[in-house]
Amino acid sequence: MTAPVAIVLAAGKGTRMKSDLPKVLHEVCGKPMVEHVFDAVRGAGVTRIVCVIGHEAEMMRERLGGHDDVEFALQAEQNGTGHAVQMAADQLADHDGPVLVLAGDTPLLRSESLQALLNELTSNDAVAVVGTAITEANQGLGRVVRDADGQFVQIVEEKDATPEQKAIQEINTGCYAFDCRSLFESLAEVKPLNNQGEYYLTDCPAIMRGKGRTVLAAAKLDIHEAMGVNTKEQLADVEQVLKQRGESGC
Repeated sequence: MTAPVAIVLAAGKGTRMKSDLPKVLHEVCGKPMVEHVFDAVRGAGVTRIVCVIGHEAEMMRERLGGHDDVEFALQAEQNGTGHAVQMAADQLADHDGPVLVLAGDTPLLRSESLQALLNELTSNDAVAVVGTAITEANQGLGRVVRDADGQFVQIVEEKDATPEQKAIQEINTGCYAFDCRSLFESLAEVKPLNNQGEYYLTDCPAIMRGKGRTVLAAAKLDIHEAMGVNTKEQLADVEQVLKQRGESGC
């Protein structure tokens, strides 16, 4: 099997951090939070990482340029997660195999959870696996909609969700395993038909499903792993979890 690659989304400014430092460079247990994401994907067998940068791009290149397995793609304007992933299209044009797509502000990801997503992808001959978690604290998170048979239908962002959909406790963690070719084919069909006017990566699995391809939603992550860092308070919360895990450097 072709070794998986990873796309790590790290272009955002992170205004709620109230700092000039790009959000993903804020340190958790002695190193930038995005480097925890790099470590997690390496543990899942990834040997090539494309980090999508935007805000303070040169600072990002300087701070993270020492990783031999990391290359950079530039998202000059932030037009949504789908647009961000599209920025890596040229670099991955020759990759015919699995790709993990992850957020750079989720330092609690575990390698074994990412490996589980990749295993689901390959063992089921799927083109997409959406990593999900179950939580009552689902406010602000995308909901995973399933049909009567329990099969994946779509991801609905909270801003676009109906009251019934908002009650769903299975949430999208923002971690995905895709077949690379299928991913970029579906991205070409994404339209900004949402309340934000953005290109959502979350539309891709439903587009793939509409073509009759196998798309799965798999609850392989715990809610901590989905914890994105947007504020200094959340940064402290994440560090506390890593300390409880016995993470080195904490």
